[in-house]
Amino acid sequence: MNYLVAMEAAWLVRDVENIDDAIGVAVSEAGKRLNDKDMDYVEVEVGATTCPACGEPFDSAFISADTALVGLVLEMKVFNAESVEHAQRIAKSEIGGALRDVPLKVIETVEFAEDEEPPTENVE
Repeated sequence: MNYLVAMEAAWLVRDVENIDDAIGVAVSEAGKRLNDKDMDYVEVEVGATTCPACGEPFDSAFISADTALVGLVLEMKVFNAESVEHAQRIAKSEIGGALRDVPLKVIETVEFAEDEEPPTENVE
């Protein structure tokens, strides 16, 4: 079967003063490292965190002492995997190989048929 595997990555950005800059640098750096390995098939977006007080989502980024931790969501289509676990291992191995020393966690895996596109909604 075919799967869309979404992973969360923790990206550290140094010497930034605001959230928008931190997000831009994190997405750009992750994209560059993936593209250097010819992995332009991996989608990179900023993640979302739910506010504990109001329940509204906001960008997953936090700055302290001019250093930011940005939560990224990385999505990859895996074709002809034997199972959900197999698809997750493939995606984690591929992306983890390009993004060495970046913590990764599988957050969702969605199965899709060969003759259809995977869901286009953002996976959170």
